[in-house]
Amino acid sequence: MKNSVVKGILGAVAVAVAVAGVAVIAKKVIQRKRFVKGIFEEYGIKERSPFALADKIREMDEEQYQELKGKFKKEFASKCCHKNFDRKEEKFAEA
Repeated sequence: MKNSVVKGILGAVAVAVAVAGVAVIAKKVIQRKRFVKGIFEEYGIKERSPFALADKIREMDEEQYQELKGKFKKEFASKCCHKNFDRKEEKFAEA
């Protein structure tokens, strides 16, 4: 009897953790989708495809390209292994 209760509790906890994980992933996907949508609106790209973005990048001068590249790097950089991610960016900017 005790083993079945423990298994039931562990199963419930596992389901709760899985649901929380899915919620966190969904939130991140929505944030990134908003970011990309904002980039398309900011640069006046009407067609929502990677090809339209590539065409716009070809039309940009070097300064605009570097600005866009920096935005993408900041948004999509992996922050899991960098405790002081924002500080590192500031140090590079100062140097």
